Amino acid sequence: MHWDRLFEDLEGQLASEWEAERAALDAESERLRIARLDLRGRLRMLCAADAEATIELADGRRFPVRFQGYGADWIAAASRSASGVHATRSTFLIPHHAIGALVLDHGVLLASLEESVLDDHALRERMTFGFVLRDLARRRVPVHISTRSGGETHGTIDRAAADHLDLAVHETGEARRAGAVQGFRIVPFASILAVRTVGDQVP
Repeated sequence: MHWDRLFEDLEGQLASEWEAERAALDAESERLRIARLDLRGRLRMLCAADAEATIELADGRRFPVRFQGYGADWIAAASRSASGVHATRSTFLIPHHAIGALVLDHGVLLASLEESVLDDHALRERMTFGFVLRDLARRRVPVHISTRSGGETHGTIDRAAADHLDLAVHETGEARRAGAVQGFRIVPFASILAVRTVGDQVP
């Protein structure tokens, strides 16, 4: 009986040590996984979950939104401030460099740490900010462009090049006609914080 108890104690100690070692290895593995996680992966998870958050832009402006989609270097999000029957929802196209912070609840934050999974939007993941802007130009979608200088300009994108766009400036609600255009601007992508459209105009 004495030896039986001794062996049981030794087996219990060994099992405890193995469990502690496995827990330590799991914890280290998780730390390494988190260390490799980039912002794009977390944004992918937030978009997959249609999560809600407040986006704080690099200039301090804040927008409560619901994530809708993502690409290589941008996210699309719908405003949550619109309410009422006649309210118009805006869609924001935001390049990653313009994100100052994301304000979200703890559960959503933890969910964004989950292992990122590939979905049916593999092609969309390769769409760059410039690619989407070129599509908006092709479709003549009117936009509000917010820049680092703190201003917001309304108009229609005439063309989007490698790292900048040409904007025909006109009043909100006006179509891009020669008589309505008030001027033209070249806007570097690096200065853009957000491109806002009315409704679901983003790919």
